[in-house]
Amino acid sequence: MKAAAASDYRELARRKLPRFLFEYLDGGSYAEITLGRNIADLQTIALRQRVLRDVSEIDLSSTLFGQKMAMPVGLGPIGLAGMNARRGEVQAARAAEAAGLPFCLSTVSACPIAEVAQALEHPFWFQLYMVRDRGFMRELLGQAREAGCNALVFTVDMPVPGSRYRDYRSGLAGSPGVAGALRRAWQAVVRPGWAWDVGLHGQPHQLGNVAPVLAQGTGLEDFFAWMRDNFDPTVTWRDLDFIRSEWSGPLIIKGILDPDDAREAAALGADGIVVSNHGGRQLDGVPSTANALPAIAEAVGDQLTVLADGGVRSGLDVIRMLALGAEGVLLGRAWAYALAGDGERGVSHLLALIAAEMRVAMALTGVTRIADIDRSILVQASSLDFSRRDA
Repeated sequence: MKAAAASDYRELARRKLPRFLFEYLDGGSYAEITLGRNIADLQTIALRQRVLRDVSEIDLSSTLFGQKMAMPVGLGPIGLAGMNARRGEVQAARAAEAAGLPFCLSTVSACPIAEVAQALEHPFWFQLYMVRDRGFMRELLGQAREAGCNALVFTVDMPVPGSRYRDYRSGLAGSPGVAGALRRAWQAVVRPGWAWDVGLHGQPHQLGNVAPVLAQGTGLEDFFAWMRDNFDPTVTWRDLDFIRSEWSGPLIIKGILDPDDAREAAALGADGIVVSNHGGRQLDGVPSTANALPAIAEAVGDQLTVLADGGVRSGLDVIRMLALGAEGVLLGRAWAYALAGDGERGVSHLLALIAAEMRVAMALTGVTRIADIDRSILVQASSLDFSRRDA
């Protein structure tokens, strides 16, 4: 099977990954209502087609946080993405760099900061969770500075992990000890390509940045136990003082879904926010990103840089997010599917598809520059009212 669209990479990932890894990547929390809304709400946004305009020269380039980008798209942080292909975060980061786009490494990556930095010629972004062990956070921020990371994405919507039923059904969660390990091993055996290339030769058990602080070992059970015990439910806006004391570069707050929280981030001096519901993996039943984005962009768009993620599966979706008020869009599952499906080559192909689809969408809505994309390219009556469908 050859991928012609981002959706094809999802099927390739399903065929190649052990079940427990695919379900971890693909699933959301609880009944996955928000996961579904992220995708469905974007697809219902109607673009306003315009004709007989000179669209012979279309420019996708943009600048975010002082960084010139080939298009206003980046690879957002994905936990354990490096288990989807051999040293997967390195492969994805290389693809992003080759495309002239930022890559954001997750705190809970399979590849550590130093390994990714060694593979690249240019800086990348780093994503940080607030955890109980501030010394560990300080150490990670020091590594990010040493590696030359040029932006910090601070995720704030995970004071406690969401409950993801698929992980229990697949055996990734709730199956401790030998029985759980054997269950996952069998799922790997029936995916021999992954088992050989990643399971045996990719050293996925190292678990990157968190391996040094795991209490018992380096297995998945130890990793998830550490996550469960170390995310900090006491965190408040005051804790941004700690982050600012350790990080002087651009600070982007990820996980904003309400205009009041966006105003708080702006008042406290954040350089940017990511309007996000964690890909539908945290609180189920909240609005889609597309639903929440316009009000947030209107509230703070003149004070900081507004990014968005959630449900983006095509270049058309990128254009829709930009029209709703985002200045940049972070891909999530889309790039992880492509990585699982065809490694670095798959991610490069996905980014080329996104760019081509953006050019077509811009040409047929009559705009030639990213700066010209706003709500004027939307069919207003059908693009912003989701209440009727959700009722």
